[in-house]
Amino acid sequence: MADDGTHNTHHEAEVVIIGAGLCGVAAVVALRRAGVDDVLVLEKSARLGGTWRDNTYPGCGCDVPSLLYEYSFAPHRWSRSFARQPEILDYLATTAATHGVDRAVRYNTEVRSVRWNPRAHRWNLQTTTGAYTARVVIVATGPWHQPRVPDIPGLDTFPGAVFHSARWNHELDLTGQRVAVVGTGASTVQFLPEIQPQAAHLDVFQSTPQWVLPKPDFPFPAALHDVLARHPAARHALRGLQHCTQEAIGVPLRHPRLLRPLETMARLHLRSSVRDPALRRALAPGYRLGVRRLITSSTYYTALGRPNVALHPTRVTAVEGSEVIGADGSRTAADVIVLATGYRIGDLPLAAHLHGTDGTLAQAWADNRRAYLGTSVSGYPNLFLLLGPNLLNGTIAVPTVLEAQLRYVTAALTHLRAGGAAALDVRPEAEAAHQRALHKALRTTVYNSADRPEGGYYFGLPGINTFCWPWSTARLVKRLEAFDPDVYTWTLPLPNQSGAQPGQVAEGLQGRRP
Repeated sequence: MADDGTHNTHHEAEVVIIGAGLCGVAAVVALRRAGVDDVLVLEKSARLGGTWRDNTYPGCGCDVPSLLYEYSFAPHRWSRSFARQPEILDYLATTAATHGVDRAVRYNTEVRSVRWNPRAHRWNLQTTTGAYTARVVIVATGPWHQPRVPDIPGLDTFPGAVFHSARWNHELDLTGQRVAVVGTGASTVQFLPEIQPQAAHLDVFQSTPQWVLPKPDFPFPAALHDVLARHPAARHALRGLQHCTQEAIGVPLRHPRLLRPLETMARLHLRSSVRDPALRRALAPGYRLGVRRLITSSTYYTALGRPNVALHPTRVTAVEGSEVIGADGSRTAADVIVLATGYRIGDLPLAAHLHGTDGTLAQAWADNRRAYLGTSVSGYPNLFLLLGPNLLNGTIAVPTVLEAQLRYVTAALTHLRAGGAAALDVRPEAEAAHQRALHKALRTTVYNSADRPEGGYYFGLPGINTFCWPWSTARLVKRLEAFDPDVYTWTLPLPNQSGAQPGQVAEGLQGRRP
């Protein structure tokens, strides 16, 4: 059983990883394979899993094909083409147990502050179970961390149950209930077909219609499993085909002039699934496909057409008693309100408590969340972000990005260990150059074509796209696999280690390779 971290007040490790979700589990395995064994994982919850632990709403699953949503070092016998949340969570737990990740995890340990000590070249972490010191910190909390709860006047006085889809209330029986769903994003598309047969009536409030592509989701037959098990080349070929399909979808998102066939497919899906012309008009988007998160489903439109479901093409402006009020003036009685309003994408709650060489990460990111290759932030030595800013988009499979990032991180640690330096810090000019190239490339993609980018899915508060990678997956992997020590400054150890002065930049070590 993993140590809960409560019997000691101070702990030391070469590397501390914050978060034991998809990223944290992979990071432990990658570090150990690179020869870094002194690793601890700090997890605020009582079990691992991250977003797959927290999101348990009916129908919750992955929008990426199952064979692409697995670690390269842990192939899995998936039950269906697009895995559901329970299977993914079980996969993470099984993989962690198989690779001994649990031994490194300190559960029920919430990080309260992370502060760089420039004299010791160490990170000091304060947590709910004591203090930790680490040479390197890896932030593995992920971008889907903090549910977005709308500020709706009167919501706190609603007499019935209210909960966010990311915190689903499984104790509540929806049978015979009047349910108001606020939002029509990815979670609603998944849970609506599941709860529609139970509820007496469903009122779905849609502020913006979504582009929805058909989803080829089906159980894998036993015969297919047998073939894939006997012929690894066949499994590899199937994964390759799925990867190429994802990349093919990504091409028009980067080059909007090629979007028409994809948009036509989505419109045909809408027309064939919804017979009511008025409902079709309400569900038809007025913006280009890809501006918002790409959504796939073959059951959502059908559920919306059921007699006990009503679509309200309006945002919710208030709640009065048991009535939900739309911006169009409509009033709808409800027993339950489900807030399907997504996450604060890219927000890092820890940023306000993460102190680098000159202030907090929240201060550094006040005008723009940024990181060199989504991984290193200038002024935060020996710190790495997993799935940091501008590394994802609508089609890239997260494990592909994650494993490429971990190869980059382990290469950096190998240089740090072998080169005799105490710390590495990405040069501000390298970070700035990367940002300029990134945002120049984004300008011509569909990701940056929102009418109101300050409110778009991919945009931060200043109206800057802080989520999307504007190039191909192959280019992303190639960049992350080519660790360049010259973009970092390398600092010598303390006097009691080598005789150098504290904080001395090791010019002779810049660019040195082991």
